Amino acid sequence: EEWQGLDENVAHVPFFAERYSEAEMIKRSQMFYELLNKRRSVRFLSDEPVPREVIDNVIRTAGTSPSGAHTEPWTFVVVQDPCLKHKIREIVEEEEEINYKRRMGDKWVNDLKRLRTNWIKEYLDTAPYLILIFKQVYGQLPNGKKKTHYYNEISVSIACGILLAALQNAGLYTVTSTPLNCGPQLRVLLQRPANEKLLLLLPVGYPKKDATVPTLTRKPLEDIMVVM
Repeated sequence: EEWQGLDENVAHVPFFAERYSEAEMIKRSQMFYELLNKRRSVRFLSDEPVPREVIDNVIRTAGTSPSGAHTEPWTFVVVQDPCLKHKIREIVEEEEEINYKRRMGDKWVNDLKRLRTNWIKEYLDTAPYLILIFKQVYGQLPNGKKKTHYYNEISVSIACGILLAALQNAGLYTVTSTPLNCGPQLRVLLQRPANEKLLLLLPVGYPKKDATVPTLTRKPLEDIMVVM
């Protein structure tokens, strides 16, 4: 109980890291930047099938994320059943319409107009997979007591970032969706326990052939990095 159900005497073994030459480091970092710089939020997703093994691998990759005290406080729920996807869409669209019309406020809604977003989420039906990421706000010890999950939200957020990079690396696209006020209903629909709270919903697939994205630019390095 003192150690939250974790092994007090975790073995430590020598760590051997692969080292690259400076030229190779620069090359690899530039190539990875170029790959991730192609990432875009895509709201028009095809129903073309995606190999399940790819989904397994990108979630395995997300599971390599660091976490507070190595508690790994995440659950990735993969939905591929069409009926269940449609039920998720119904819940999300019902709440999103209320969000747009009442909860979000004029400023928020006006800021979204240039991106042409609304409460209609067709991609929740068409994407071959929906990945719903839940944070485990606490765990469960064998004796039934709660197990503390330190920094659970930031730990799961880091895992989500790694997941986005893994999807881009595999040639898949998504749009990060945080369905406001839908979490409790989706948790019940997906039969998740009370200690889990929805953090992110990702529709995953290939872009439609006629998909469009807004013409956006990213901040230059000098605007996002401070060297002291």
